Amino acid sequence: MSGDFNIISGLVTALAPVNLMYCFIGCVLGTVVGMLPGLGPAATLAMLLPLINYIDPTSAMIMFAGIFYGAMYGGSTTSILMNIPGEASSVATCIDGFQMTKQGRAGEALAIAAIGSFIAGTAGVVLLTFMGPRVADFALVFGPPEQFGLVFFSLASIVAFSGRTPLKGIAAGLIGIALACIGLDPLSGKERLVFDFGTLRSGLDVIPLLMGLFGVAEVLVSAEEKIEAIFKGKLGRLIPRGEELKRGLNASLRGTIVGLVAGLIPGMHSAITTFISYDLEKRIAKDPDRFGRGAIEGVAAPEANNNAMAMSGFVPLFVFGIPTMPIFAILLSVLVILGLSPGPLLFTRHADFTWTVIASMYIGNVMLLILNLPLVGLWAKLCLIPYRILGPIILGICFLGAYSLRNNMLDVWTTALFGIVGFAMRKRGWPVAPMILGFILGPMLEKNMRASLQLSDGSLSIFVTRPITLAFIVLGVMLCVLSVRWLMVRKAFEEAEVPPEPGPAESTGKTA
Repeated sequence: MSGDFNIISGLVTALAPVNLMYCFIGCVLGTVVGMLPGLGPAATLAMLLPLINYIDPTSAMIMFAGIFYGAMYGGSTTSILMNIPGEASSVATCIDGFQMTKQGRAGEALAIAAIGSFIAGTAGVVLLTFMGPRVADFALVFGPPEQFGLVFFSLASIVAFSGRTPLKGIAAGLIGIALACIGLDPLSGKERLVFDFGTLRSGLDVIPLLMGLFGVAEVLVSAEEKIEAIFKGKLGRLIPRGEELKRGLNASLRGTIVGLVAGLIPGMHSAITTFISYDLEKRIAKDPDRFGRGAIEGVAAPEANNNAMAMSGFVPLFVFGIPTMPIFAILLSVLVILGLSPGPLLFTRHADFTWTVIASMYIGNVMLLILNLPLVGLWAKLCLIPYRILGPIILGICFLGAYSLRNNMLDVWTTALFGIVGFAMRKRGWPVAPMILGFILGPMLEKNMRASLQLSDGSLSIFVTRPITLAFIVLGVMLCVLSVRWLMVRKAFEEAEVPPEPGPAESTGKTA
């Protein structure tokens, strides 16, 4: 049976009323889950696993997949409107998305997020349809040394995200790494930085940190400044047009490409690649100072990246049974429970199931676009609600979301504590993003470094004798040097009150 015939027959089956119903339920539920900080698609899928016993296997997988990529769509809403990233992958979206909301451009931010997500999601399904077996081979090349090099390169972006205060950014990143060490050593099981507090043995979760540093801190800042509403006045366009639309679409395409490649790499975290896409847009722009102040590319690229990575992750899952992210480990367990062994034979022995699920993803992406675009105006109006009403609601969402993670008061206190920390950091001009990057990437760097040293019997040569690893390390060092150098050049020009020339990382770039 040819690939074309498979996808066509799968589309016919996916269009059956019962499968359309489950696809719609999955998309709606996923969108709602994405908007609720702390719940997340992984927890939702875990809670719904018992339904497998009562639903047709194909319909169950269609619904579960819909919840997953629906959550990728919905995650941008609270990030843009309230500065609350429900997942680590939404942090990059907050940087410019919330600034657009404060400028009365919430509709444009939400719309470009939905459009970019549709472009990326559809591109990911096309990749899964036509190129899965070929491109998934690339994922097998990445062992612990290559993962170490990639994470090292990602950590180097801390300097770029530090703005005009690289020392504060590096310090914040190191603090984030130290916070991630709290709990039990992943290999030896020994306690680290617990200080005889039993509740700290489970470590800190990233979601309370995110909601504290962004959501709670934003409420505290707004309360101090006595803000009456996030935005006062008439909302502007709900759909970007002209040059803004062009910039957003081009950024979406670039974010899609980065996400498609990253989704094939096992162990890759979407929080890493969204920051990489954001940093890429900032570096190729002729006027990088727009970023952090409401640049539409700062919303489009991370959101497209996030959704492209979500879709392309199905390639190694279906073709090799390799879960590239924790959420795919749950979807892998779904396949196993259903009696389906992931691998190349999945496309032959269970062709009807596989191609129907893939075809449903095309339908699901269209459904999500139709669901999200008409709601842009409704969501945008939330920023007009008086802050004396909206502020307590935001705090309630943050603390309820934190508690729902593990039903643990530690997460609630963590959210409150880091709300105060985030408030203090903003008042003192300390960048928050590097702390989050350090918290997420620190454990990954440690894990892959220790695994690599075990492979080489303790020899550091493994990091320079493997070409991909060495290339990432060299690129990371270059990124740090160029970031610091360009900052020094900009400061020199500003002190001389002379407009700066394009920097080394931007000289070849063009704005969309």
